[in-house]
Amino acid sequence: MFKDKKTRNDLILGLAVIILAAGVWLASELLKEDGAFAVVTVNGVETAKYSLSENAEIRLESENGGYNILIIENGKADVTEASCPDHVCVDQRAVGKTGEAITCLPNKTVITIEGPEEAEVDFVS
Repeated sequence: MFKDKKTRNDLILGLAVIILAAGVWLASELLKEDGAFAVVTVNGVETAKYSLSENAEIRLESENGGYNILIIENGKADVTEASCPDHVCVDQRAVGKTGEAITCLPNKTVITIEGPEEAEVDFVS
């Protein structure tokens, strides 16, 4: 099929890299835990923390007079409306896994999903 061994080997290496990358991505997606809270940060300052277990509609105000509408529903957070001109935050999918985030650069707003707060560890000496 291939007259040149180098071309065949390059193809095999390329396919191996693609398969490995797909496996790593799939594993990381499957291992993500469901989030417990949506943490809102405006201009680098944490302003609010909302439980993903309670449905809510929240208007997030930014310092520049802009706003984002955050909908929490069925364990996921989604920005459905924003005053920013590009609406990239509105076009992002709903997030609900630990570590996922929605960012609105014009309004300097970031919504990050965090897991359940860890139980306090009591050390005995």
